[in-house]
Amino acid sequence: MTTIARRTVLSGFAAVAGVSLVPPLAAQPAYPAGAGTIKIVIPFASGGASDMIGRLLADSLGRRWGVSSVLEHVPGASATVGIGRIANGPSDGSQILILPLPYVTTQFIMPKLPYDPERDIAPLVQLSRQPNLLCVKKDLPVNSVAEFIAYAKERPGQLNYASSGVGSPLHLAAELFQRMTGVRMTHVPYSGSAPAQTDLAGGHVDVLFDNAAAIVGLVRTGAVKALGITTATRFGLAPEFPTIAETVPGYVVGGWFGIAVKAGTPMPIQDAIEAAGLDLAKEKTTIDRLASVLSEPVGADRVAFVQFLAEERQRWGSLIQELKLKG
Repeated sequence: MTTIARRTVLSGFAAVAGVSLVPPLAAQPAYPAGAGTIKIVIPFASGGASDMIGRLLADSLGRRWGVSSVLEHVPGASATVGIGRIANGPSDGSQILILPLPYVTTQFIMPKLPYDPERDIAPLVQLSRQPNLLCVKKDLPVNSVAEFIAYAKERPGQLNYASSGVGSPLHLAAELFQRMTGVRMTHVPYSGSAPAQTDLAGGHVDVLFDNAAAIVGLVRTGAVKALGITTATRFGLAPEFPTIAETVPGYVVGGWFGIAVKAGTPMPIQDAIEAAGLDLAKEKTTIDRLASVLSEPVGADRVAFVQFLAEERQRWGSLIQELKLKG
């Protein structure tokens, strides 16, 4: 977990080693002043990890500042509708965005976004990361990543891999795997992860790189077979799965979530929200809830998060441009 000393602006909200340096949080003024209710914008439909993270943030802000927070789900166009809500909204800290991976990919797929992701959004904290699992239909005659690569290379283009849509993180994860291994498969896009899982379990497609939490239930019941997880080392929350990187060095992918506000939000407000997010990532409730969906806290501050986003943008942007994907 990344831990970098936080700014001291609004230090009345800070605590070190669990010992309060100021009067009790309940005595602190509401934040942001005059906002009334903070909107936590989630650029997806209700449900899933982003929803859970939004609720954790809302609860934490309520305890910290004594304010009400409401979740506002703004799905559509691979998260661009929700991100656009923040980019074109107020810059007073009254709206906080749950920032997902498509933030760094859609600019390469959709040439006319209603915002400039690097100019209009201010990322503050990376809260969590979630690995994928490489899964195959249960009767595919392979039991390891190495066996799968050999099997697929003997049948170029004959295996079908599912995804949750063209340009989706699951699509890009599979394409990156192909580029790094020399495997060639045929893409079968679906309207979401759930129907792709159904067809994998039914044997209608051969392969799916899916969010680990979303598909691990099918793996553990034997409906599909998992060959590897996409973390750099064995994942403590699911140690039974070998890493793909053991066979394909450097193959490390997965989803993540952070928090952001509109660029131009006053710096003291950004600092306060950043501090709140960093504390949230360390709370036991957060760690436990994330573990329940095979996710882990990160707690990277804005400097580290912006650097991470630049690296993600470079990696996925290059792949998208190579594939000539357009939305």
